[in-house]
Amino acid sequence: MTWLGYRRPDGSYGARNYVLIVPGGLVATKICQFVRGTVTLATSETGNTRARRDRETVARFLANIGKNPNVAGVLVQGNSAGGSYAELSLERIADEVAGTGKPVAVLTADQCGGTLGLLAKGIEVAREMVWRASRAQREPADDAALSLGMKCGGSDATSGLVGNGVVGYVYDRLVAARGVAMFSENTEIIGAEHVLARRAVSPEVAEQILAVARKMEERGQAVGEDIRTINPVPANFAGGISTLEEKSLGAIHKAGSQPIQGVLSYGERPPRPGLYFVDNNANGQYLFPSYAAAGAQMVMFQLGGASVPVGGILDPSTGIVAPLLWLTANRRTQERAANSVDFCSAPVLEGTESLEEAGERLYELIRETASGAMTRTETIDHTNPFSMYLEDPIF
Repeated sequence: MTWLGYRRPDGSYGARNYVLIVPGGLVATKICQFVRGTVTLATSETGNTRARRDRETVARFLANIGKNPNVAGVLVQGNSAGGSYAELSLERIADEVAGTGKPVAVLTADQCGGTLGLLAKGIEVAREMVWRASRAQREPADDAALSLGMKCGGSDATSGLVGNGVVGYVYDRLVAARGVAMFSENTEIIGAEHVLARRAVSPEVAEQILAVARKMEERGQAVGEDIRTINPVPANFAGGISTLEEKSLGAIHKAGSQPIQGVLSYGERPPRPGLYFVDNNANGQYLFPSYAAAGAQMVMFQLGGASVPVGGILDPSTGIVAPLLWLTANRRTQERAANSVDFCSAPVLEGTESLEEAGERLYELIRETASGAMTRTETIDHTNPFSMYLEDPIF
């Protein structure tokens, strides 16, 4: 079976058809408020006063989010052409995105006679890009063109027993079809990192996986903390999880059973199809944007039963250009958040469906959503702020 996507000049397929305004800020936000079909970054991070490693991370993120298949065109805007670090120059970002063959424009306040001129010209250029992008038609695409990112949260016993396993089934199917599947959460492989390392395609990848867990342990120790006194969080204990190791063993089920091809840095694009671990913070506001920059057309959040408010979550994607599917295996969560949850695998726990049947149902929902069906929280006109996973101090 296939799905329907927007074919891009580099051969990739988009599940959505956005014009992206980068970087974020006042001008970008105002352009998006004026021009339908545009999106931008809800973050104050610019890379200024950051160490070189973090500046490279910001630059990689900005370029790669523009390369995401869900993006039809990119407007790069800023104060001036030469007013930033070399790594963060507007021209560098634009040139990298332009390598995909999609339309890219660069505008500066210097060129446009100031900020108000930049805003007016930006609206004009964005409108033209959106108008041209709207002429694109969806075409059949193989599952090999799909890329997905996944995290779990509010974890309880249902997460490890069923919810993450259903996603793992989907990931196995996707990898077998030569698509890309990504998982992460550095703190939540601790205690299970050796299990993942055994699935690495090489000793070098195995060591990278072990190093991620070791790094997180050491960061806690450097400030006098044992990470196990912070994670699991109280809501996880209330949901039946007793230790970090137990939580990690349940969390890694979302990775399925295929070999792990590599460990990606924040916002790095995978070099080939397959299953990848992303070196990243466990929080979704860091994680989902990283997946989008890595090329994911869609992100998923497997939700347990912890702290789910009556009436739903109303929490849209921080994936910027990648819509979010909310999943759960907890029937109570599904009932409390029926207007937010897109998929429920509770029937597996109730004995009316097999894990494989639930996995096939989720796989079909992913194809349907990739073909244009909206997720529940995608219907909300709101953008949550996000943060980039930067590791060095601000100077």
